[in-house]
Amino acid sequence: MTNLLPALHEGHAPITLQNLFRDALEAYDDWGEGMPEPVVSYEGKLIAISEVFDWMKPCTDIMPANLIGIVTDRLNKPWSGDGPLDEMTFSTAARVMSVMTRRQLHRFGRGSIEVFAKRFSQPLSAGA
Repeated sequence: MTNLLPALHEGHAPITLQNLFRDALEAYDDWGEGMPEPVVSYEGKLIAISEVFDWMKPCTDIMPANLIGIVTDRLNKPWSGDGPLDEMTFSTAARVMSVMTRRQLHRFGRGSIEVFAKRFSQPLSAGA
């Protein structure tokens, strides 16, 4: 499914992909126990957040400061980047979030997106 996502160009992600990464971070933040893996929408297609994180692993762009906290709040150790302002690349964030997503999936179970989506896409019957 990741072939639906825009390609990186020499390690740089288009803004649409950076925005999708932000959406995936926010979806992860809202992920609760017993819920299936969150999905984000890109051009009308639902994509699991783990696929977005995996797709961004080679991205060398610097993350916006307002997104770094979403990632660093989940770390067991304080974040210390190499840059003068503790910069974090999308690659680093994607790798961290990939691990966090795998742990969450292991803890909560993968769930079935298809079953979840089907449940909410069917019209309610008059007898229900």
